Amino acid sequence: MKQRTSNKLFQSELVKEALKDSFTKLNPAKMFRNPVMFTVWIGTLVMIGVCIWIAAGEQSQGNLTYNIIVTAVLFVTLLFANFAEAIAEARGKAQANSLRKTREETPAKLLQQVGEVFMNEIKIIPSSYLKKGDVFICEAGDIIPSDGEIIEGLATIDESAITGESAPVIREAGGDKSSVTGGTKVLSDKIKVKVTTEQGESFLDKMIALVEGASRQKTPNEIALTILLAGFTLVFIIVTVTLKPFGDYAQTPITIAAFISLFVCLIPTTIGGLLSAIGIAGMDRALRANVITKSGKAVETAGDIDVLLLDKTGTITIGNRKATNFYPAHGVNEAHFIKSVVLSSLADETPEGKSIIELAAIDINNFKLNRPKFIKFTAETRSSGIDVDNTRIRKGAADAIRQLCEKNGNAFPDETGKIVKGISSNGGTPLVVSENEKVIGVIELQDIIKPGIQERFQRLRKMGIKTVMVTGDNPLTAKYIAEKAGVDDFIAEAKPEDKMNYIRKEQKEGRLVAMMGDGTNDAPALAQADVGVAMNSGTQAAKEAGNMVDLDNDPTKLIEVVEIGKQLLMTRGTLTTFSIANDVAKYFAIVPALFITSIPALQALNIMKLHSPQSAILSAVIFNAIIIPLLIPLALKGVAYKPIGASALLRRNLFIYGVGGVIVPFIGIKLIDVLVALFI
Repeated sequence: MKQRTSNKLFQSELVKEALKDSFTKLNPAKMFRNPVMFTVWIGTLVMIGVCIWIAAGEQSQGNLTYNIIVTAVLFVTLLFANFAEAIAEARGKAQANSLRKTREETPAKLLQQVGEVFMNEIKIIPSSYLKKGDVFICEAGDIIPSDGEIIEGLATIDESAITGESAPVIREAGGDKSSVTGGTKVLSDKIKVKVTTEQGESFLDKMIALVEGASRQKTPNEIALTILLAGFTLVFIIVTVTLKPFGDYAQTPITIAAFISLFVCLIPTTIGGLLSAIGIAGMDRALRANVITKSGKAVETAGDIDVLLLDKTGTITIGNRKATNFYPAHGVNEAHFIKSVVLSSLADETPEGKSIIELAAIDINNFKLNRPKFIKFTAETRSSGIDVDNTRIRKGAADAIRQLCEKNGNAFPDETGKIVKGISSNGGTPLVVSENEKVIGVIELQDIIKPGIQERFQRLRKMGIKTVMVTGDNPLTAKYIAEKAGVDDFIAEAKPEDKMNYIRKEQKEGRLVAMMGDGTNDAPALAQADVGVAMNSGTQAAKEAGNMVDLDNDPTKLIEVVEIGKQLLMTRGTLTTFSIANDVAKYFAIVPALFITSIPALQALNIMKLHSPQSAILSAVIFNAIIIPLLIPLALKGVAYKPIGASALLRRNLFIYGVGGVIVPFIGIKLIDVLVALFI
């Protein structure tokens, strides 16, 4: 997959833009949205006032130079926190600029319309003038001016401007591969497209708005964590204020700089400064995987899912099932059966339907049909066919044809039942063919399980996720494929309502469910699922129902989305653990330093053997500032995820980031103290 932008974290252009935004984000209206950093902002303003007060002659607040240094470090802390958010946003804006180039003004060949009738006359208009319901024509070499559904024709489309993939794809009218996206290019043939979006609401417009992050809403987990951090901040305000009477009692003067330094070091400034960057970077990682998420909540929810519904065809199996054998029923002429099979497949544009005609090796141009009526496949009837010359030919699932025949008083042959069972037992798909509601034979379709899919399901199982295969096949075929692929459960002969019912059942039991789909019949289930991933090549209904769209049209991408979601949650959790663990070392640095002169016994708590009260406070404040930019790469890239189970992950991260969050500040503050002592 080609990336639209570089994977380099700190490109010079992005860094320059982020540095500029770091200063504009000092606006109090913007700072107020982050309670933790807003209190640091207030503390910085107070310190500026203290410096002015000392310059005016105040003697009780210590040395002016020392106070100026503390003020500068607090200011830099704010800039570092703003830079973390700004660099994450800048990466998204860079992608938006790349996408915006594909939305340049393109001419549209609009079909003129009189009432409900479209004329053959074409009018060239700017693409921005197109509105929902308009129909335009695209030929080889044309840029598709707007999102739409192909209503006539077939064409090869270059979607590299959207997906980054250089290989062209085929889009055609009817079925689930009829959707086209504005900004892509027609390479061959001619198509007639109906616009499906209003002006300014195209898929490309939504992508640009999303990656720019202009309207990014905080997710429920992010809001909950923000409230928790605000609570910690309030607690430490109370802790800091109560030190004043203790200081008076011990006859120890504590400067305003010391109070503010203690407060800023004890509140979770590290996670407070990185929280927004983590959320933005999570959506950014999804986009770099060529998945457009309509909200950050969808990415987070993906990290918590318990059940994953996957279509068999195209996901677990290769997808293009082919006809491999014809089995005429007892007493039915083979040539007649093959001709009936071909007739039933004339209007079947699916790969299976085309393979049936290919296997039959009959020249369909020799057929002379008198006013044929083609019967399209539906999820309800689970059959298709043709009515011609008083003959009704149907092909479909065995139970559907059985019901059709028995309903009209015709028995379903035992011999045919055995053939169906044999094909199903071998992992094939049997299609039974009837003529005038009498069984005349069976078509065998075979599919191939994708290589490496078993390993993917094992990874999901290690994550604690239950995999469910959804298929229209009969239970025998479904069971064979499920066992061979290694899924945990399957839904056979699935109708749209079966998917919905399964999802609702799991949700009622407290589980989060994810699903992927590309057809209009998948739309209800995509909307019901907690995470719904629609294929970009799928229908407009599917893309509108899901809360994610996979630009690569890779049905197994949902597995990657799950890992991205888990990585986002892990990154936020581990950095929160690290930030709170930091407070232990800062406590041992600052609190003993405040009272060590008046209460010598507190010297035992000075386990880092810091040089002086002033150097101790300054070292803690400096470490508190520089740890934010040092953790920015981790916030943007995310914590490395391994599918080893929730409890094992928790132990691993508590050890690395919990214990590490205690040890690292001890080392860092001590090293900074050694350097600071040289200048104080």
